[in-house]
This record gives sequence, C-alpha cells and structure tokens, in this order.
Amino acid sequence: MISKLFRVLCLGFRTNRLGILGLFLIMSIVVVAIFAPLIAPYSPTKRDQTQRLLPPSLNHLFGTDVAGRDIFSRVVYGARISLQASLIVIIIAVFIGMLIGCISGFFGGLLDEVVMRLTDIFLAFPGMILAMAVNAALGPGIGSAIIAVSITWWPSYARMVRGQVMSAKNEVYVEAARALGSPTWRILIKHILPNCIAPIIVQATLDAGAVLLTISGLSYIGLGAQPPTPEWGAMVNEGKSYILSQWWWPTFPGLAICWLVVGFNLVGDLVRDILDPQLRRH
Repeated sequence: MISKLFRVLCLGFRTNRLGILGLFLIMSIVVVAIFAPLIAPYSPTKRDQTQRLLPPSLNHLFGTDVAGRDIFSRVVYGARISLQASLIVIIIAVFIGMLIGCISGFFGGLLDEVVMRLTDIFLAFPGMILAMAVNAALGPGIGSAIIAVSITWWPSYARMVRGQVMSAKNEVYVEAARALGSPTWRILIKHILPNCIAPIIVQATLDAGAVLLTISGLSYIGLGAQPPTPEWGAMVNEGKSYILSQWWWPTFPGLAICWLVVGFNLVGDLVRDILDPQLRRH
C-alpha cells in the first residue's frame, strides 16, 4: 500500500511543474537546515556591538540586527527550528488523532459519543486562540508552543480517521478477518488503517504550512521561541520596530517563512489532487 502510494506521488510530481517548484522550495530549506553550520558564516547568537544594524553587504548578506548578530546566519539556523517544530507537531497530531479516531470509530457506542464530544470541545475554539491559551498556561518557549499547537491540531485527524474506520469496519474483507479469528489489533493495523494512509498524507501536507505559520505567530507575540533563539517568527517580532529604518531585519525572516509556507502549500495541493480524486481541480 505504502509503496503504491509512493509510486503514484512520484508520477504526479514528475508531471506537475508547480509541484516540482514546491518540492524545490521545501528541499532547499531542508538542505539549509541540515548543513547550517557549513552555510552560516557567523554564530547565530554571538553579539558584536561594533557591527550593529549594518545593511546587507558582502560581509553580511542579510545585514545585522541591533545586537550585531548576522541575520543571514540566524535565518539559516532558524530553518532547523521551524522545520523541526512543524514536523513534530504534525507527527504528534497524526499519532493522537489516529489513535483516538481508530478507537472511537471501531468500537462506537458510548465510547464514541464521549470521545467525539471531547473532540467537539476542542474544535469549538479558534485554533490560534486555543494555542495561545495553552502556550500561555505552559509558559513561553518553543517546546510549549509545539505542545500547544499539537493540542489544537489532533481533533481534525481524529474525526477524519474515525470516519474512515467507520466506513471500512463493515467491509467484506474485515468481516472475513473477524470470521477467521483475527484479533482486533490485527484487523485495525492490517485491514483498516491502510485505508486511512492516503487521507492522512493529504491532510498532513496541507496542514504543514498552517502549522508553521501558527508556531511563528506564537513566537511573534512572545509566547513561542525566546531571544536569542534564532526562530523566524521571533526574529520578525524583534525587528518589527525597525521596519522603516532597518528594513532588512524583519524582512528576511519574513521572506523565509513565506518561502517555506508556499512550498508546503504547493506540495499539499498537488498531493491532494493526486490522492483525493474527489477534490481534484478541473
């Protein structure tokens, strides 16, 4: 099942220019994040008051901030933080959503009612507001931001997986597995969950950009990554007061966020078109 999905995705990317562009945007940030120590010419946190607020030049490609730190180096290292945070949130949300959705959809009854009403409570709040409240309760920090955003993102996966499980559990092949005496866990893992993989991949790729924006937004308002951590949203927040005089300080981290979000959205749209024919655009 997974290998078949991989082949379908590869074929789709080969024939779609926007998908190739999105993949290029994402992979360029991935390469920058992996080789950050080799790419960044300066330390992302070392202060140098003799170099403060210098405009972009050959020595400092993106200029420097008020503490004399090289913005290019900070943007490069910030790629690691942004990618890792977004990936961790998606993994946590998918895991929790799959677990709760499988249990709720397969067993049904009172358990399903209780779980779905709990899910409705989380979905009743705007995602950003709920993330801000949880992040504020946990205290500022990138770890708290990851937990907060994960809490707001799992309900959508739980509902989606529940629907897939409920439609699959009455199929003939599942009934045959039951008749052969297969245990519940084996039926779920081998016969039902594979049908949920494609929708989960579609949802995860579409959510990646929104997750990145949410984490950056929490850092921008002071709840996420704290200075001097080179996180893109926090860097935009630090430089927002200098946008008219030293434009390069908040501009380049903002462009980095835009670069990665556009990449995620282009790839997400293509994956949706490939794996979900009902939503395919004509």
